[in-house]
This record gives sequence, C-alpha cells and structure tokens, in this order.
Amino acid sequence: MPDNEPALIAAAKDGSHAAFCQLAMHYRDRLLRFLVARGVNRADAEDAAQDALVNAWRYLASYDARWQFSTWLYRIALRKLPRARNATHVELTGDEMPVDDASQAIETDNLWKLADQHLNDDAANALWLRYAETLSIKEVAHAMQRSQAWVKVSLMRSRRTLSQVVERTMI
Repeated sequence: MPDNEPALIAAAKDGSHAAFCQLAMHYRDRLLRFLVARGVNRADAEDAAQDALVNAWRYLASYDARWQFSTWLYRIALRKLPRARNATHVELTGDEMPVDDASQAIETDNLWKLADQHLNDDAANALWLRYAETLSIKEVAHAMQRSQAWVKVSLMRSRRTLSQVVERTMI
C-alpha cells in the first residue's frame, strides 16, 4: 500500500486522474499476477486487469474505506476473471507456501499448479488471496463475497487436500 494511499483515494474520488493513475500503477502488477496465477493467459489477464481498473475508476464513489483498496480491486477483478483456466503456474517464495511441512519437498510453483488441478476455482482463489496476496480472512471474504466462516473452512479443506496430494506424490 502506498504511504499516501488514503490521500490518493480522496483525490481520485474528487476527480484527480493523476491520483488514480498512481493507485492503478501500484496495483496493476499484483492484479496481473493474481489473474495469471488463476490460469488466465497473459493477454486475457491484461484485459481483465484493465477492465477491473476501468471499473474501479468508474465506481470509485462506491469504494468503502472500511476495506483495503486492494481488497476492493480484487473483488472487481474476480468478477472479470474468465471462466476458462489454462495450465499456468506462478513461482512463489517458500514463506508464501500455504500447506504444512510435508509439502516442503515440492517446488512452490508446482504447488500452485496442484491447487489449480485439485481445487475448485473459488477455493484456489481464496488460497491465492490469503497466502500469495496476504489478505486477511476478513478481506478475502469481502473480496469473494463470502462469509469469513466459508473462507476459513475453504482454506482448511484446501490445505488438507493439497497436503494429501503432496504426500501421495512423495510416496
């Protein structure tokens, strides 16, 4: 989050294109990374991210400061997420891995591939938002328009599923 994010948001709400451009530039790569990690090809991810940012500008008056700006953007991007997913993966560092120690032997990029193969879209999205984007449970729930209980249960089940898949591949 930029240090002056609240001021940029206020200026953008007052009609400052420059302020919104600064916000968009700060979040654009994160939106792209999220979309590509969800299996969207690069061209479609760029289109979806652009659409999300255009809609963010268009509906900026509806932004609620109770939520992080990034949470609001992810919520918009999720609506733009194409339904078809490809076999794409993203590399993450070891500290961003969402499963327990049994998975440490598996490369992290393969872990996200496994998530795409073995989890439904909503579960994979929740996992990515929580662990790759480090959103709180509350923010993930808001971005996905789900309850916090759903997010917690989904994350628990996803971790368990991935742990079981990893254990089977290690035997």
